[in-house]
Amino acid sequence: MGDLYLALVHHPVYDKNGAVVTTAVTNMDVHDFGRLARTFGCRAFYVCTPVPTLRRLVDRIIRHWEVGPGAIYNETRKEALALVRQANDLDEAMTDVERETGTLPYLVGTSAREGGPRLAYPTLARRLREDPRPVLLVFGTGWGLTREVVDRLDALLEPIRGSGDYNHLSVRAAGAIVLDRLRNDR
Repeated sequence: MGDLYLALVHHPVYDKNGAVVTTAVTNMDVHDFGRLARTFGCRAFYVCTPVPTLRRLVDRIIRHWEVGPGAIYNETRKEALALVRQANDLDEAMTDVERETGTLPYLVGTSAREGGPRLAYPTLARRLREDPRPVLLVFGTGWGLTREVVDRLDALLEPIRGSGDYNHLSVRAAGAIVLDRLRNDR
């Protein structure tokens, strides 16, 4: 079975006007994606940001829950945050996965945008069960991954569709839905 890794990219992503920006790292993203990684059996979750101040924030959050007061207060949070890693960018996360597994990961992105060929969830779930190559599942912040990132992907998952035309889930909610679909093979 291939290992599943997660990455949340904060740069380069789009803002609502289509400009390429760097988004802020939020405490909730670190906590919730760490918990998702632990719940769904992922090997690691990468926070990808080139901003030194934001990387120090992530370090501080992790230290609080791994060795600070949070480690005593909530051991399950400590367990989840132990899966959080940092990378300056997607390349650094890929290199880390390769160093750990011996092979470059199959790079799969997520996007709420319609269009283009998309990978079905059951197909990726089957790949995770049958192919030993690791998968790095990439989520974007802001208004999504830039064309530069999307062009590097091996595949792009189907978008999550609600019951109407409104399609603006938080990245944390989307992450939970995607992982449930992949790990529970429905």
